[in-house]
Amino acid sequence: MKSFNITDELKQNYKFLIGSILPRPIAVVSTLNLDGSNNLAPFSFFTAVSATPMIIGFSPLIRTSTGKKKDTVINIEREKEFVVNFVTESNMHKVNEASAELDYGEDEFQYTGLNALESDLVKARRLLESPIQFECKLRDILSYGDHIGSGRFITGEVIKVHISEEILEGDNRISTSLFEPVGRGAGNDWIKTTDIIQFERKMKVQLQN
Repeated sequence: MKSFNITDELKQNYKFLIGSILPRPIAVVSTLNLDGSNNLAPFSFFTAVSATPMIIGFSPLIRTSTGKKKDTVINIEREKEFVVNFVTESNMHKVNEASAELDYGEDEFQYTGLNALESDLVKARRLLESPIQFECKLRDILSYGDHIGSGRFITGEVIKVHISEEILEGDNRISTSLFEPVGRGAGNDWIKTTDIIQFERKMKVQLQN
């Protein structure tokens, strides 16, 4: 086994993170720009945080090319809200196009050919092509620096959930096989959930039952 001391060497640290923590779910975050146009961007540093209240979190890094905060962060700081959409096998190619570094105010929905859908409780639009959409109000932003490679952990409280009936089974259970989610791996790797293995969890009480 080869061991490494952790330093401030960005490429090494980033390589270890994205090569170890996988497959990573992808938050496709939609926000409003200052002029009311749409911003849409995928983030693979993304997780669930709490069930009650329903909290999700994602971590945008400082932009490598400019050393500045990403447009998503700027918009959330101002608007205090956002929508989290999800990547599937059917939308992944266009979602990947949304990772392009466009000029601020250029609409990623229009750029990618994806479609914006009005939300019910927030001003940010939902992604029509996502079978699940979380409307969120900002809870917290934790900053870990303002240099290239540093990140912010942004948490949002989910205030409304939209789920396509086509991926629901039984008592509003989301079917993984019908959902067809896609995650990120190392480098340019994307990972499909085509092979599903089931194990019974050993907890006395299981919320998913």
